[in-house]
Amino acid sequence: MPKIKALKVRAVRVPMAHPHRTAGGVVSESPLVLTDVLVDDGTVGHSMVFTYTAAALKPTAELIRNLEGLVQGEPLAPYEIEQKLSSRFRLLGSQGLVGIALAAIDMALWDALARRHETSLVALLGGVAKPIPAYGSVGFDGVEGSARVAAEWVERGFKGVKAKIGYPTVREDLEVIRAIRKTVGDHVAIMVDYNQCLTPADAVQRVRALESEGLAWVEEPTLAHDYAGHALIAREVATPIQCGENWWGTLDLRHALAAQASDYIMPDVMKIGGVTGWLRAAALAHAEGVRVSSHLWPEISAQLLCVTPTAHWLEYAEWWNAVVSDPLLIRDGMATIENAVGTGVSWNEDAVERYAV
Repeated sequence: MPKIKALKVRAVRVPMAHPHRTAGGVVSESPLVLTDVLVDDGTVGHSMVFTYTAAALKPTAELIRNLEGLVQGEPLAPYEIEQKLSSRFRLLGSQGLVGIALAAIDMALWDALARRHETSLVALLGGVAKPIPAYGSVGFDGVEGSARVAAEWVERGFKGVKAKIGYPTVREDLEVIRAIRKTVGDHVAIMVDYNQCLTPADAVQRVRALESEGLAWVEEPTLAHDYAGHALIAREVATPIQCGENWWGTLDLRHALAAQASDYIMPDVMKIGGVTGWLRAAALAHAEGVRVSSHLWPEISAQLLCVTPTAHWLEYAEWWNAVVSDPLLIRDGMATIENAVGTGVSWNEDAVERYAV
């Protein structure tokens, strides 16, 4: 069996063509750590992780580099290495920067394994590539801006749009939603995202006021780890509640499912524990009959949704397309991965050099 020779780790800051506004602030760039796993048979596996803030970029890159000694000489066996690394970090914990670093290695290992077999991740996992419905995101852009961006996504063929809300009053939330609906028509799914900005009691009142708008879901109305609060909201409103992008690993997911905190779930492949963590999460969701969407990472998420029995929607984002050599193809509003190799992630080296830190 081939063995891991080294890790190559690089940090980049990719400016966003259109800054993304949320109730909690503006995202104007993508601080990314790019990890390559070098295998002794010449195979190279790739992954990238998003640190949200540039302040965490250098520490995350250094942490991933510091893990090299724990994987050097190990066989190219993602499950086995995930178990080894998890046991080494049991006392420190595997959330935050540690969780990001572990996911970076896990995703790169699965990419390398698929590339070694000259196939896609979905085929390696025993699945079949299939079209996955995708939606585009609308920022905290007010009535006119939100309607304009939603229209742009629909003109590109997307069948769903998700808008950031959480304005000072519910009247303003409604104005944004109705402006989007008027622009995109009744055939397009509209989701909304509060980015955790409400208390549970306020969320119940607000979401009840939105019930007649035909929303596909309301995302994270209160704090992500307030499982009891989200369960209260889910019980008191008719519109489905969506959570999951901020849960770390499958233990968080287990707590949320046990509390019935969310009607749907949307793991983030980086925070849930990479490919290995996603597969566990998909199995738990399947057992509970809960539909699964993705958060960011469109290339790898599209393939993972293909092997997720209760797959729902893919969140499409173009935040780091500049450094990816073959960004995910969207055709007629569906993610299309029939020609993918590995996890679908490889580098545009000219852009990586341009944005390198």
